[in-house]
Amino acid sequence: MSANSPSAKEIIFWDLERELAVTRKVLEQLPQEHYDWKPHEKSMSLAKLALHVATLPDWARGAIAEDGLDAATAPRPPSELKSQKDLLALFDRSAAALREAAGRFDAEKFGQTWTMRSGSTIMTSQPRATVYRVWCLNHLIHHRAQLCLYLRLLNIPVPTVYFNTADDPTWVFS
Repeated sequence: MSANSPSAKEIIFWDLERELAVTRKVLEQLPQEHYDWKPHEKSMSLAKLALHVATLPDWARGAIAEDGLDAATAPRPPSELKSQKDLLALFDRSAAALREAAGRFDAEKFGQTWTMRSGSTIMTSQPRATVYRVWCLNHLIHHRAQLCLYLRLLNIPVPTVYFNTADDPTWVFS
């Protein structure tokens, strides 16, 4: 942010880089040998949840770079995960596209309406600010927290997300 008052664009994206970096740290911890594991029959497998988290930055890119999404023609993410290397590459591509879109974003568009449709059927129209913050960024944070719980249940060290963890007692505030 600038030394004086931050711009609207800086306020919109002030936490984006931090959330992307922390998310990558969590994805790096996921053990490939447990990709099929799930904590409950109703839960997603580790791999499916990780794929979802890895593609959520692309949802955010679409929320700020486009005026909506047509579910009937939208590209589909991969349906399975082969390796941690593939997972991280997918996340890195998704995050890079979001960073590029954020760099080009005109903050004047933040209050405009964003629409999700399936062909001619409108599923919802919401303020772009709601779509970006709640459906994209908060959604990413929510599912990243689920991945941290999966790590704990698998007895795998949980990386620091906001402050320290039982596995990383160093107090971090950034």
